[in-house]
Amino acid sequence: MALISKHNIIRLVAASLSTLTLVAGAGCGSSSSSSTDSSKSGSTDSSTISQQTVTPGTLTIATGEPAYAPYVLDNKPETGKGFEAAVAYAVGEKMGFKKDQIKWTRSTFDEAIAPGAKDYDMNIQQFSITPERKKAVDFTPSYYNSPQSIVVRADSKFASATSLKEIKAGTVGAMVGSTSYTFAKQKVKDDIKTFNDNVALAQALDSNQIDAIVVDTPVAVDITESKQVKDGKVVGQIADSDDPEGIGIVLPKGSKLTKAASQAVTDLTKDGTIKKLQETWLKEYTTDIPILK
Repeated sequence: MALISKHNIIRLVAASLSTLTLVAGAGCGSSSSSSTDSSKSGSTDSSTISQQTVTPGTLTIATGEPAYAPYVLDNKPETGKGFEAAVAYAVGEKMGFKKDQIKWTRSTFDEAIAPGAKDYDMNIQQFSITPERKKAVDFTPSYYNSPQSIVVRADSKFASATSLKEIKAGTVGAMVGSTSYTFAKQKVKDDIKTFNDNVALAQALDSNQIDAIVVDTPVAVDITESKQVKDGKVVGQIADSDDPEGIGIVLPKGSKLTKAASQAVTDLTKDGTIKKLQETWLKEYTTDIPILK
């Protein structure tokens, strides 16, 4: 066995340290590169809109249960058929979500405009924009300003009315807290019976509990055509009853999506998309209806 000199021992130690340094350096380089690659390919940017939703990557939209035509056809918003279903998909796309990234859920009208966190990102079901509601929730700009109409039973003495004065003799109902209720009090009579939603309202008219109801015009036509009131008639629109503030999409108060959703509605209004959707889905529900003064 050859003896190892002191000089050779020093050389061997130096070589070993050099090798360890190279290995350690290579390891550090690999770790840094892996982290960068992961950042590029695997992680998400939490500042993007798609990551601000209740389920990151999915835009969850709520509507009523049931949702009626012409706003949602066949109670199936996921088809995109019906005015509000179509508006929702257009807004979602403008915000950067593909159709398969939009999920639908349901909520009551009252729950949607109550303060507090929600398990969805936005809610669309003919919410009139009012100062009181703005204290509890956020709104996008209006996507529709509807006039109000009166529905009666076709076999009642009010079916031939041509003026609001004739309707005043009857018992009139409207949805509590709605724009329809406000116009009913202003234009028809002071004593208006209130109901929680339009379904209860139609049932009250159908069962002869009241003589007339005030609702927005597309809903009025749908109530008669869908036989929610079996023998109903839209007797006419209330003159000068276009909702001045209109209806908007509701978001939780302070939502990080409010700005993007509002910009989407504004852009869709400017480029004519909203008007085209109104003509497609609402035209047959809003024409050839007499005016009651």
